[in-house]
Amino acid sequence: MNLPKVITDLIEAQNNFDSIAYANCFNENAEVFDEGKTHNGKTEIEKWIDKANKDYNATMKPLDYNENENILSAEVLGDFPGSPIVLKYHFQLSDGYIQSLKVTG
Repeated sequence: MNLPKVITDLIEAQNNFDSIAYANCFNENAEVFDEGKTHNGKTEIEKWIDKANKDYNATMKPLDYNENENILSAEVLGDFPGSPIVLKYHFQLSDGYIQSLKVTG
């Protein structure tokens, strides 16, 4: 699977529960939409993923990547009901960073 470097870095950060490295994959003014909430900017994204890591201990296993639409399908395994599940990560990339990420089921 041919993934952009920033997405590979994001997966590695997630699987290492490294909230700082995860947030560093995003532009300063990036946006994440997950579980019905929007998180704006790197600082807020870092706080969100740090809490999610502590609550869910989730890891990602890439399954498929649509290069034309920048959508990653990944199996997510963690401490939550229904685990594991397959989620879709809708990326907008800009200058080697993530500008926006929307996570859907």
